[in-house]
Amino acid sequence: MASYEHPGSPDWRGPRGQHMAGTRQEISAAGSDDDLPEPEDLGAPGSPGSHSSMTTRELQEYWQREKGGHRHVKLLFEIASARIEERKVSKFVMYQIVIIQTGSFDSHKAVLDRRYSDFERLQKSLLKAFREEIEDVAFPKKHLLGNFREEMVSERKLAFKEYLRALYAIRCVRRSREFIDFLTRPELREAFGCLRAGQYPRALDVLVRVLPLQEKLTPHCPALRVPALCALLLCHRDLERPLEAFAAGERALHCLHAREGHRYYVPLLDAMVSLAYALGKDFASLKARLDESQLRRPTSRVFSLKELIVREYLY
Repeated sequence: MASYEHPGSPDWRGPRGQHMAGTRQEISAAGSDDDLPEPEDLGAPGSPGSHSSMTTRELQEYWQREKGGHRHVKLLFEIASARIEERKVSKFVMYQIVIIQTGSFDSHKAVLDRRYSDFERLQKSLLKAFREEIEDVAFPKKHLLGNFREEMVSERKLAFKEYLRALYAIRCVRRSREFIDFLTRPELREAFGCLRAGQYPRALDVLVRVLPLQEKLTPHCPALRVPALCALLLCHRDLERPLEAFAAGERALHCLHAREGHRYYVPLLDAMVSLAYALGKDFASLKARLDESQLRRPTSRVFSLKELIVREYLY
């Protein structure tokens, strides 16, 4: 049987192909292969391979542009502090997680509070979905005694920082529902609970804080941000801020680009038509999109945007 490394094998890629495969493995092991240009790009028009006469400065500028074009959002995790909290029937350590975007000034750093049991639930859910991928990721073990000692708390701060860093370095994990929910679901549940209770200012405050983090975590799937953006629309609308509501709706529609079958698409368009009409904006094009979508996908029962929102994050 022909070896894959033998020139006679149909899968033999030659020295250059083997080198690129090795490079991919190394980058994947380091965290991500998002920044790696495809092999065919190396000889494409405008690339250094096709412009051997480029000066050193021009080459540097080219690779800077290429790197900027391929780079995914990268986040830095810190455990800023830890505090002991005592409730009527329990005592636990609350860890404050600070998440910032690297490479540029981040005016929307996220600050989250999570306890050991939250991390533990994340670990259990990830083991079910990605056991092989995270087998080398260390998780701080639970101890029967000494969990509140200063030395133990400090040790766990460092351990959880490394734990989050290691998880984020694994592409399939950082894009997983489990990882994203760990970092955003408690805040989203709070926001949607406030919205259901009619506490719109409080809901708005939480949404404004969590949405920037959700955007950084979900560039691969913008539709995941739609419920939160629609909740933002509803809060602004019910607080009689139609301009802000319309802006939130535009962001949500952008996330649903070419996804007419999404359950939020028709209710969102319907809400946007009313807002555009009230604001004196071009509602006719929105109404045309709404009518066209309803003709393509006729249904006997269409929920309003608010009816959809109040069903989100109940559990």
